Amino acid sequence: MTGEGLKNRGRTRADVDERRRAVEESAGVSLPNIGSLSFDPMVASKNIENMIGAVQVPLGFVGPLRVNGDHASGEFLVPMATTEGALLASVNRGCSAITASGGAASVIVRDAMTRAPVFRVRDTRHAVEVAAWAESNFERLREVAESTTSHGRLLSAQPFAVGRSFFLRLSFSTGDAMGMNMATIASEAVARLLERETGAVLISVSGNLCVDKKPAAINSILGRGKIVLADVTIPRQVLEDKMHATPEAVAETCYRKCGIGSSLAASLGSNAHAANMLAAVYIATGQDPAQVVEGSMVTTTCEVVDGDLYISVRLPCVEVGTVGGGTRLPCQAEALSMIGCLGEGKASKLAEIIGAVVLAGELSTLSAQAAGHLGSAHKALGR
Repeated sequence: MTGEGLKNRGRTRADVDERRRAVEESAGVSLPNIGSLSFDPMVASKNIENMIGAVQVPLGFVGPLRVNGDHASGEFLVPMATTEGALLASVNRGCSAITASGGAASVIVRDAMTRAPVFRVRDTRHAVEVAAWAESNFERLREVAESTTSHGRLLSAQPFAVGRSFFLRLSFSTGDAMGMNMATIASEAVARLLERETGAVLISVSGNLCVDKKPAAINSILGRGKIVLADVTIPRQVLEDKMHATPEAVAETCYRKCGIGSSLAASLGSNAHAANMLAAVYIATGQDPAQVVEGSMVTTTCEVVDGDLYISVRLPCVEVGTVGGGTRLPCQAEALSMIGCLGEGKASKLAEIIGAVVLAGELSTLSAQAAGHLGSAHKALGR
């Protein structure tokens, strides 16, 4: 068998069908829907192992949503995949109010993927020496990191020490890829150089100070992936006509719910339900849904300004890409095409659109809660 044949072994449609039949026999079930594929399984060869088919998630859209960003400018019909009834209806209501108000500003203020190797050092003095070496030899660290990738760039290396544990939190620019694999490979190269030059012993290329797929204050503050800010001012009349709520009521709901309630719970996110919008867009567009964990640490604020409602969201961890990963899959590629975000040069555009979608969902939910309509909406659409 050729090298290419070995690489692709077990990934043809016949292989998938054979594997699924074995599962059906073992489990004593029939899986005809799982086996109904709209694409060649070879397309998913880098996305999954032991493939037996595919699970379909209902897909809809919200919009038109006007976005006034540095990379995303115009009105968009945004794909969202979910099994939660009432979600798209709610977000769509927010889109309508935002678009009627002239659109949402959405901007990226930082863009860096992180990875933090952990080392064992001899003692505290050794940790200080390793940190000093890393600082004075940053250009060497950058050179070895960037030798592993044509797109990634090492931006910074922050040292942290606890006893005999030494961490180096590395931040990378990763182009239009989400960049986790790129950062991991580059970080390992950096770690091996640090080992050779300082005597520190690499224990794990990921020391959990990154922090990947876990809520963490360091990411809430410093960000991971793209930090996106989005805001809009909704005129009083638009809010009352479309949301049946007043600016004062929405602002108070946000203050007592997102502000005080989140603080009392020591929540790392102070928002209404930002994870809902992130998950639905991530699933639709082939992103890693596990990173909704970090994405959920959104801060939502509302104020009454000159009688109108000002609402904003800060998304510290928007970890998305428009090349590689799940974006290769046909359905997800089509969803990205709906908003002009497929391929190179589009990741920042996607992130700005996501910021505006989260803003729309927050606006709608807070307005529904302020007006006392949340329960009735779920009863009508979600049950």
